[in-house]
Amino acid sequence: MVLVEHGSTFVIALFVGILAALELGRRLGKRQLASPDGGPAGFGAVEGAVFGLLGLLLAFTFSGAAARFDDRRHLIREEANAIGTAWLRLDVLPAEARGRLQQSFRLYLDSRISTYKQADRLEQAMAEYARSTALQGEIWSQAGAGCRQADASPGACVLLLPALNEMIDITTTRLAATRIHPPDAVFVLLAGLALAAALMAGHATAAKARSWMHALGFAIAMALTIYVIFDLEFPRRGYIRVDEADALMIELRQGMGEGPRP
Repeated sequence: MVLVEHGSTFVIALFVGILAALELGRRLGKRQLASPDGGPAGFGAVEGAVFGLLGLLLAFTFSGAAARFDDRRHLIREEANAIGTAWLRLDVLPAEARGRLQQSFRLYLDSRISTYKQADRLEQAMAEYARSTALQGEIWSQAGAGCRQADASPGACVLLLPALNEMIDITTTRLAATRIHPPDAVFVLLAGLALAAALMAGHATAAKARSWMHALGFAIAMALTIYVIFDLEFPRRGYIRVDEADALMIELRQGMGEGPRP
C-alpha cells in the first residue's frame, strides 16, 4: 500500500503527468498533421474505449472507497454501542466489583479514543492498541471474578460476559477495517489510463488552438477525483474525516463520569 499511503505526492505527480501527456499528444498530432499522410482517421473507437474504461474504473474505485468509509463510521457506532451496553450491565455486579470495573472501563475507553487520535502515527497508535488489549484482559478477569461472588445477581455472567465479548471483538474488526484498501495495482492502472486518455485528448486537439483552460480543467478534475478517493481510504489523514462518528465515543466517555485518564 505504498502508493495509497503517499496519496498527495502521487496525485501531484499525476497532475503534472497529465499536463505533460496532453502536450506530448498535441505535439505528436501536429507532427502527424504535417506528414504527407495527413491527420489520423478511425481512432474514435479507441479513444472512446480508453475514456470509457477510465470512467468505469474511477466509478468503481470511488464507490468502493465511499463504501469502506461508511463501514468505518458504522463500526465506530457499533463499538460505542457495545461499550455502552457492557457499561450498563455492570449493574448486575456487587458494588465493590462494579467500582473496580467502572474504573477499568474509563481507562479502556480513554485508550480506545487515544488509539485512533494517533492513527497518523502508526507506532504510537499500535502501542496504544496494545494497551487497550491489555486492559481488555483485565476487564475480562475482573468481570469473571465479580460474577462468581456470592452476592452477585443471578445470571450475572449470562448478561455481562456476552456484552464484554462483543465489546472486545469489535476492536479486531475495526483494526482490520483500517487495513482494507485497494491494491497498488489498481491505482497504477488508474494513473496509466488517465495518462493514456490525456495523450489521446492532446492528439485529438492538435488541429485546434491550444486551450490551457481545457487542459488544466481535465488535469485538475482527474487529480482531484483521485485525491478524494485517497482521502476516503484514509479518513484520519486528510480533509474527509470520521470525526462526527468519533464524537460518539467521546460523549460515551463523558457519560461515564470522572475517572483516571492516561
